[in-house]
Amino acid sequence: MIEVNNITKGFDDSLILKGISASFEKGKTSLIIGQSGAGKTVLLKSLLGLYKPDSGAILYDDVSTSDMSLKTERELRKEIGMVFQGSALFDSMTVEENVMFPLKMFSNDSNEAMLDRVNFVLNRVNLENSNAKLPAELSGGMQKRVAIARAIAMKPKYLFCDEPNSGLDPQTSILIDNLIQEITHEYNITTVINTHDMNSVMQIGQKIIFLKEGLKAWEGTSEDIFRTDNEAVVNFVYSSELFKKVRQAYLGQTK
Repeated sequence: MIEVNNITKGFDDSLILKGISASFEKGKTSLIIGQSGAGKTVLLKSLLGLYKPDSGAILYDDVSTSDMSLKTERELRKEIGMVFQGSALFDSMTVEENVMFPLKMFSNDSNEAMLDRVNFVLNRVNLENSNAKLPAELSGGMQKRVAIARAIAMKPKYLFCDEPNSGLDPQTSILIDNLIQEITHEYNITTVINTHDMNSVMQIGQKIIFLKEGLKAWEGTSEDIFRTDNEAVVNFVYSSELFKKVRQAYLGQTK
C-alpha cells in the first residue's frame, strides 16, 4: 500500500499540490483524474520520488520515503514498474532487449534466467515470438504491451502508468485497460494510473481520485462516480453527450 499524508508541492511562487491525502491499495487499480494543470503529473512524480514534497509524507508499506536510507531507496526502486505515456521504448533495441533492460540493470540473474523471464512476460502480454522485432515494426498497442512487459519484468510491487492509452484507438485502449487490471489482480500489485480516458475510469476505476486546482476534490469508485452529485466531477466526467446518456441510463436502472 502507498499512503499520501497531506503533501504539498510548489515551484517558485506557484503551489501545485495543496495538502493531498490518499491511499492506494494492493491489488486495485487506482486512477488519478482531473483537468490539465490540476496536479496529476506532479502527484505521480512525487509518488515516484522524482519530486520531494515540500511538506507531508509519502509512505510505502508504512515506511516514509523521507526516512529511507539510500540503500532502502534503491531497493524500493527495484520494486517499482513504470509505463510511460509514449511507451519510451529504445528504438535501437529489439523487443527482447527492451524488456531485458531493467533485469540487466537491477538483477544478478544469469542470462538464461533473464531470457526466461523476458519470454514469460512477453507471453503474459500476448507478444510471444516478437523478441527480435524493433519498436518501429510494432503498432502503438503492441508497443504499449512491450512497455507493460518491461514494467513487470522485475516483478514489481508497485506499478505506475502515465496516460497508458494516449494515442491508442478505443478498442486497443480497452485491451490495455483490461491487461493492466488483470496483471494488477494476478500479482496483487499496487497500481496507480494517471488518465484523461473516461472509458478507463468507467472500466477499471476501482478507486478514483479527482484533483481540482491542486486539491483532492472527490474520491470514489467507478460506480460511485455515476451517482455523485459533486458538480466539478459531473462537469468533468460527463462533458460529452455520450457519457451523459450512459450516466442517465445507469441511474435509471438503479432507481
